[in-house]
Amino acid sequence: MRHALHFRRPVPGAHRDGDGWTLTWEGAAVMGILNVTPDSFSDGGRHAALDAALAAARAMQEAGVLFIDIGGESTRPGAQPVPAHEELDRVLPVIRALQGTGAVISVDTMKPEVAAETLRAGAHLINDVTGLRDPQMRAVCAEAGAPACVMHMQGEPRTMQRDPHYDDVVQDVHAYLHAQAQQALAAGVPDVILDPGIGFGKTLEHNLALLRALPDLTASDHPVLIGASRKRLIDFIAHVPDAAERDPGTLALHLHAARHGAAIVRAHAGAAHVQALRVQAALNPT
Repeated sequence: MRHALHFRRPVPGAHRDGDGWTLTWEGAAVMGILNVTPDSFSDGGRHAALDAALAAARAMQEAGVLFIDIGGESTRPGAQPVPAHEELDRVLPVIRALQGTGAVISVDTMKPEVAAETLRAGAHLINDVTGLRDPQMRAVCAEAGAPACVMHMQGEPRTMQRDPHYDDVVQDVHAYLHAQAQQALAAGVPDVILDPGIGFGKTLEHNLALLRALPDLTASDHPVLIGASRKRLIDFIAHVPDAAERDPGTLALHLHAARHGAAIVRAHAGAAHVQALRVQAALNPT
């Protein structure tokens, strides 16, 4: 399956398309996670130094990861907010150092002011776990000509896992994503990616229901991202308490997502995902 994402700004690997640029790819692409935080749930502190972050980014690119998603604020359950200036101090040096390397840079942020500064510094898209609820975030992306990943989250990181409840999780989440997508496009955002927010305000049963219902979501006109990397649902299913040991379970979930039309999988183990997805694609009938 071929996927496309539209920009109104130049992007490495994209082709000129009218008044914008279109990035296309076949099958599920990998978005590599690059957390430059001290407290992310499975890799906090590993890439806090600039040299370590750039080495990780280079390794992702060499492996064939399409997007590099840079985050300067943890969104793990119970995470405390970080001031915008501190988040920018973490992510801007990495974004600037990656200019000219051919990396397609995503920034994982909830703050419009961080999104604006990082796009000015050379980032290409915004990954907003709050789903562009803030009109300012929509305005920032629209003005910069940058697409955004619209994610569903019940509540906010500090409280999202306190007894999450839905009338119908699939219907509720899909309706929210489609409504937010329409709102973003109407505000001038050039394109959106839909993310059901695995692990963000959901129980194990909620997460499994959303993963099983992926064909309904991927039938839409927008690319779908699944980010289940090292999440707690793998522990619930396979009894793996150490998040760093959950890559096999992550691969199983992400291969399922790719088989059911996901355009992007967001992962810590980028090289392993590229390899597994290539093998899976070779097994599929042409």
